[in-house]
Formats: sequence, C-alpha cells, structure tokens
Amino acid sequence: MEILRRRYKKLLSDVKNDIHRFLYYEIDWTQPLIGIKGQRGVGKTTLMLQKIKNSDPLGESSFYASLDNLWFAEHSLIDLAEILIKQGVSNLYLDEVHRLPGWERQIKNLYDSYPELHIVFTSSSLLVIDHSIADLSRRASMYSLPGLSFREFLMFEGINSFDRLTLPDILYSHETIAPSISSGVDILSYFHRYLAKGYYPFYKSMGKDDYYSRLVQTISTVIDSDIPAVENRIDYETLIKAKRLISIIAGSQPYQPNMSTLAGLMGTNRSQLLKLLDLLNRAGIIRQIFTSLGNAQSLAKPQKVLLDNPTLMHALEATKIGAERESIFASFLSVCHRVNFAKDGDFIIDNRYLFEIGGKGKGFAQIRDIPDSFVAADDIEFGFGNKIPLWLFGFLY
Repeated sequence: MEILRRRYKKLLSDVKNDIHRFLYYEIDWTQPLIGIKGQRGVGKTTLMLQKIKNSDPLGESSFYASLDNLWFAEHSLIDLAEILIKQGVSNLYLDEVHRLPGWERQIKNLYDSYPELHIVFTSSSLLVIDHSIADLSRRASMYSLPGLSFREFLMFEGINSFDRLTLPDILYSHETIAPSISSGVDILSYFHRYLAKGYYPFYKSMGKDDYYSRLVQTISTVIDSDIPAVENRIDYETLIKAKRLISIIAGSQPYQPNMSTLAGLMGTNRSQLLKLLDLLNRAGIIRQIFTSLGNAQSLAKPQKVLLDNPTLMHALEATKIGAERESIFASFLSVCHRVNFAKDGDFIIDNRYLFEIGGKGKGFAQIRDIPDSFVAADDIEFGFGNKIPLWLFGFLY
C-alpha cells in the first residue's frame, strides 16, 4: 500500500496545473461515479491529477492509483477502499481500469458498497471499456477525451489562451475571427507542426523519434492486446491482417474501399473485413466515414476510411496530403458534430453543411450551386466568403 501512496504523491507533486484540457471544464465533477475514456497518451491521468491538485491541494482526502500496479495482483478495489476510508479519503481516482480483471464488477461493487466515495476512473482501451461498460451504464457519467485540438496545441506551445469557437462562428464570422487569432503568429507554420506531432500531449516530453516509436507501439498494443481482449476467438493470422489493413489505409490518398477487392487483397472475406474495420475504428486507430442515409447497409460499409489523425500518419511515415487534410478536418468536427460521407463534396456535417477539403487553390466546382456548402482550405491564413482556413476548425474544442 505504501508503494501506491508514494507513487501517488510523486505524480501529484510533479503534475503541472497551468493548462487544462477543454474536457476539464465540461465534466460534472460532483457526480458520484465518473468514467473518462480516450486513446493512450491524450492526457487522462493529467486531467485527474489536476482535479486533485485544484480541489484537494495536499491530496489528503483524495487518492490516485493506476490499476496496472502489482499491488492489485493480490488486492481488490474493496480492499483499497476499506483502507482509504479509514484514513479519511472520500475521492478515489482509478487509472487504467481495463488492466484489472473483472474491473466493471469491482467498480460496481465499490459504488454500491461505499456511497460516501466519489469515484473517477479512466481507460485507454476504448474497445475494452465499450465492451464492458453495460453493467455501469446506469451509474456512471461517461466522458470521452480526444487528442489535442489546434487551439489547445497553441496553448501548450505558449502562444496564447484562445476561446473555443462554435461551428456557426467559423462559418459566418471567419473573416474577422481568423485575422484576430493569427495576428503576430505564424499560424500556418504552427498548424503544420501540429499536424506532424501535436495530437498527443506527451510530444512535449520526448524527442520526435521516441514519440513516433511510442505511437507505433500503441497501434501494436491495440491489435495484440485490446482486440483479443474483446474478441476471444480471434486468431494470430487475423491480427496480422489487421496490421496489413492499417498499412493499406495509411498508404492511400483518402481511401474509399472496394470491399470485394480489399477482401481479396487481404485474403479474407467481407464479413471479417468489416469486423476488423469496426474494431480499429472503435479503438481510435482509423476513422470510418459512412453515408447519412441511416439504413443498415450504409452503416455496415464505410464509404471512406482514414487514419484517426494526421500525427498517426506521420508516425507511420505515410503522409498523403489529401488524406492528411481530410483526417484532421474529420477529427476536429467529430468531437461535437456528426460527420458523414457526401456524394457531392467530401463531408456533410450534421446532415446540413457540405464541405470540400483541399489546398489554397481549391474551388467550388463540385458544390457551387448547393446551399450551405463551404471549402475548408489548407495553406491559407485568411478566408473569404465560403472559403475558410482549415486551421480555424481546430478551435472547435
């Protein structure tokens, strides 16, 4: 137990408390049971430690523990709670819950047995937590933490603290907003740095090669550990196919899959291929884009497949400029809006706004006569009319 306490006190002492992710202010911290899910490395641990430091500076009425610690090989969460409650702890922060066998049952028992405890838990395995959360769905307030937005990246770089924008702000007021943000800032240079490395906050703590190596290892962990954890009948050969599928998607300029051709190329069948795409999508490695028709067929077959974010593309040394632009646009918009495939144009947002994505020379030829249509253009500092800088969408969260 003392090992857990020393680790907690060291992390609490080291955590920086000057910059907070957007989700910090959206969580209702008064709820008795809170779950935070997100990819590995997006800042969930820091979020919890910052909350402790702000509400309980000495950390005496709170306790943090990562459930991958060896202490939990011989002890349960009930064991932990019984010790801590006697010491006056009322706020329990549990990290990486998916590493504890039967975690959902243990947290449910903890919640039911000790109503005086406020519990916050996190998981970096999106597949595992989504697979197991049903038992807690009526009890837990769940939140998702994506990677850094461009707005947050600029704060991490010490540029400025900018307010969030709404989509209507960007669509209809960008001509005045963009110059006010970029005044005195080489905004395009920072945006390209963000695309290459800025999605995961830990870029600040390591060199580029180590950073990219860790991201590649994260992909391997998802395939080798997370997928088998929720698909216990999956075999080694299928996991190899999942890695091959990522390589195909990464090397494409945005990928619009022909399912029969792709299945043949991978030596699999359509059903298994769709299953792999779904698993990688839910794990946060790729992003499937569907039509907005809402029928079962359209939901089964994605019309477009991208890597989840451009930083993963750079880590895999597979940057394609068209795919990079579409990936970051979909990443920005998907946090607060619905993103679907568009027959005319690249994406339709919230079943209303139509977008073409491209470079500074991108025109309106495909969408000229369609209401509520816009161009999100890379490599422009300012826009005009319905042509909007791509970087500005990074201020949505």
